[in-house]
Amino acid sequence: MHTAEQKLKERIKELTCLYEVTSLIVNCDYDNVKTALKGIVQCLERAWQFDEETYVSLRTSVYNIKTAEKGEDYVFLESPITIFNKPKGSIKVGYPAPKYTLADFLEEEQQLLDNVCLELGNLLERKEIRENEARIRRQVEQSDRLRILGEITAGIAHELNTPLANILGFTELLKDRVQQDAQALRDLDKIITNTIFSREVVKKLMFFACEMPQEKETVDIVPIIEDAIALMRTTFRQSEVACELVTTKRPIPLRIDKIQLTQVVFNLVVNAVYFSPPKSTIMVNLMDKKDKVILEITDEGSGISKETAQHIFDPFYTTKPIREGSGLGLSVVHGIVQSHQGRIYHEPNKPAGTIFTIEFPKK
Repeated sequence: MHTAEQKLKERIKELTCLYEVTSLIVNCDYDNVKTALKGIVQCLERAWQFDEETYVSLRTSVYNIKTAEKGEDYVFLESPITIFNKPKGSIKVGYPAPKYTLADFLEEEQQLLDNVCLELGNLLERKEIRENEARIRRQVEQSDRLRILGEITAGIAHELNTPLANILGFTELLKDRVQQDAQALRDLDKIITNTIFSREVVKKLMFFACEMPQEKETVDIVPIIEDAIALMRTTFRQSEVACELVTTKRPIPLRIDKIQLTQVVFNLVVNAVYFSPPKSTIMVNLMDKKDKVILEITDEGSGISKETAQHIFDPFYTTKPIREGSGLGLSVVHGIVQSHQGRIYHEPNKPAGTIFTIEFPKK
């Protein structure tokens, strides 16, 4: 039986805990929630009546925080952490068993635990809302940039096509006139090579600006992807990189532009090759789901830094050295995927590398 003094002491501990938890939540930095959660766990450990033997465990899909264990078996009070009306984790407070039983917990302690979990759920809801808002804001900003750049690059591409074609044509004519001058022929070949490179950049600009006519039809995409990978056999051999395609043996029909799908696969695999170390393997995984087709391209390279990830689909942004990349490859891929009402995203591969995932909806 608890005396009035003992009961008052326990109420003070519980109220102190609730105050400290509320302060941690109110002053929480959303970019460093884990620190606040560690503080909450420590507050709960001190709030229970047998605090020296209290063990606290907080688990969610993202966090796993606990205090030092005081035994092997425990008897627990537990309360769920609910986020948007769905249980996403829990907090458990325990005493070592069989020394203690459920009867050693106070009714007020369960109420305290429920209140803390409620406040914690509200905090994680706000954090998720904030992250969603930031993601939507980035998507809107990127869409605006892509739209404006699309309008600009469409005009640039059209203006450049004619002079580039003229340069190629007149250079070929000059080659016929200087057949006896070896140095001149070499110089003209350099002009042709650089003009072709420039024309490829213009072609990418036109893809990016959606100026290339799109011809969608329902086709089996398995052979298209197989052919796109086959085009790069020489590249794989030179880079000492292997590439494996994993897919179903049955056809996967999808309404799509065949040329643009080839370009998507080509760009992503070429990027994967560029950043992959020798003797590594690039995995291309094609999956046929109920309402969508998923294409995953996985490499074992250096991965994408946090800073780079924010700009990865921006036009003209590249981490490659000068002359080794125009910075349009992933922008073109992003535009093509969006024009097919799909989505593209990336995540780290473990232990190293990147996974690019594309989802095409079935119509």
